[in-house]
Amino acid sequence: MRSRTPSTTRHAKRCSTARALLLAGILPVLLLLGVCSAEAQQPPPAPQPSSVTVSAAISLKDALDQLGREYERDHPGAKIAFNYAGSGTLQHQIEQGAPVDIFFSAAQKQMDALQSAGLIVADTRHDIVANDLVLIAPSSSDDIHTFQDLAKSSVKTIALGEPETVPAGMYAQQTLEKLGLWDAVKKKAVYGKDVRQVLTYVATGNADAGLVYRTDAQTSPKIRTIFTAPPSSHDPIVYPAAVLKNSKDQAAAGAFLKFLESPHALEIFKTYGFNDPNNPSGKI
Repeated sequence: MRSRTPSTTRHAKRCSTARALLLAGILPVLLLLGVCSAEAQQPPPAPQPSSVTVSAAISLKDALDQLGREYERDHPGAKIAFNYAGSGTLQHQIEQGAPVDIFFSAAQKQMDALQSAGLIVADTRHDIVANDLVLIAPSSSDDIHTFQDLAKSSVKTIALGEPETVPAGMYAQQTLEKLGLWDAVKKKAVYGKDVRQVLTYVATGNADAGLVYRTDAQTSPKIRTIFTAPPSSHDPIVYPAAVLKNSKDQAAAGAFLKFLESPHALEIFKTYGFNDPNNPSGKI
């Protein structure tokens, strides 16, 4: 066997070095191609579900809870969250920057205030439903038959919504003033933070009578409806809704508001006793 000459050894080393350099250059490219290929095979990120927060008058709760469930069922990925309270309370929350997409008020007053402050998208504002104001008493009571009976000495406590923040209380005060009963009634008044609290006062017997919306009166078997306030005795009870300018997703909010204006939604509102805002004296 011939022994390697120095020149042969040097040639072998050069070849070995060249191969090493070639591999060192190719491997990063192959690794990069592999990473890119793996990334290309990754599925695209799933779209984020659209979430809409609705601040709504508490008298709308039963109808809106049903409509929200239906909308989520028919629009996969959509999420509708409700914040219920008196319309005046909700107005103040929005004015203070609460993260809300839609405001659904029980009166024009609160919506007017937000529009004047530039907080709603004005062209999305629409009247959705209307309601009636009714006089109620505990179902076990037989002492009250007309509005005038509220002045009787046997009637000790009358539940009303706080007129400044609860539209039902504002309409009640207007009605009682129109009927000449406000001075007598305000001495007996106990005020609720929203119309459902007024209903509870009467249903539990903690008040002898109260004024609430017809839709709320229908929810309790523990009260009886005595009389409907004449429509001429108070401002029209109309519920406007609008998208807020600071909505995190105006498109999603607008889509849900359109659903609330649909004929199907109006039929659902009808089952809960609401009226057509374009025909307040008649049912939808």
